[in-house]
Amino acid sequence: MIKHFNKYVFSRLFTITAYVLLMLIFIFIMLDFSENSDDFTDRGATFLEIWSDYYLNYIPEMIRLVIPMAVFSACLFLTGQLSERLEITALKAAGVSLYRLIIPYIVFAIFCAITISVLDAYVIPTSNKARIEFEDKFIKQKNERIDRNDVYREISENSILQVNYFDDEKNIAYRIRLINFDDLSVKKTISATNMSWREDTGMWRLVSVRERVYSDSGFVENSFSGIDTLLSILPQDLARSTSDIYQLTYPEARQYIASIERSGAGGINIPKVHFYGRLAYPLSIIVVVVVGFSVAAVRRRGGKGIYIAAGLSISFLYLAFMKIAEPFGAHGTISPELAATLPHAFFFMLGVFLLVQARK
Repeated sequence: MIKHFNKYVFSRLFTITAYVLLMLIFIFIMLDFSENSDDFTDRGATFLEIWSDYYLNYIPEMIRLVIPMAVFSACLFLTGQLSERLEITALKAAGVSLYRLIIPYIVFAIFCAITISVLDAYVIPTSNKARIEFEDKFIKQKNERIDRNDVYREISENSILQVNYFDDEKNIAYRIRLINFDDLSVKKTISATNMSWREDTGMWRLVSVRERVYSDSGFVENSFSGIDTLLSILPQDLARSTSDIYQLTYPEARQYIASIERSGAGGINIPKVHFYGRLAYPLSIIVVVVVGFSVAAVRRRGGKGIYIAAGLSISFLYLAFMKIAEPFGAHGTISPELAATLPHAFFFMLGVFLLVQARK
């Protein structure tokens, strides 16, 4: 009997979740298209570009974003249905506890969490990169740049680079100043009107260069029309945006954060919060299943309306908690790891409390 129940729950959760996902994605695409259709038309995006380059690449990210809601809805609907039909009551009367009944739900949640985690680690970043390139070209949106003017980077322990402005479309930095020093004084300064990235050589081309080498007796100045130099930074290190982490696989994201730390750039907590948030996000699927089952497993007056109202309220609070915690992690009030995991830990404990309190 219990094996049949396990198979039934898993298959029904899968079916309902898939249906809800399709509905949510369809609604999202329709709303997004109605909002951005004017930009598509004004900027000359073709029908094929809109659907193949944009929406087809947006679907993986949509799935990642809405699957906790889809699984939560499926859990509430199925458990509420079983409760209304007194099937859960009958199983409990047969000696099966709620702790045993929740096992197929947990298995399904873990399956979904692992699937989304693998996709988010290696597949979704590639589609996000193509989608964001389309958005930059055809959709008007706010500037997501973290670094704008007066960008400073630590090239090495004894070298600092100052850039007045970096054009991320042309990969050209303007009004450059490179300072080399030791423990006691400045040893050399290099200034240039601009420097451009040479993809073929992996070096920076400095234009209108003035070099000053300092000594105890003064300095010697040299001028060059242009020189190539190798620096420990890449163009993306000078043009960070809030969406960078979502375009990188997990290994690339770790390297990206490590490179920012080495360069001495500010705002390091922002990509850390985003990265740890990505790592922890699949846990939300397990959390909402525990909470949803605990809420819907007990038959209540008001029928399914109570489950829906409770589900919407909990979903709103859960999302709000995650969004509220992010700024605290980004500004260093709490650690980025804590900001990413605290909402999941809190609502998981809430779900366990509700499960314990439910009649067994």
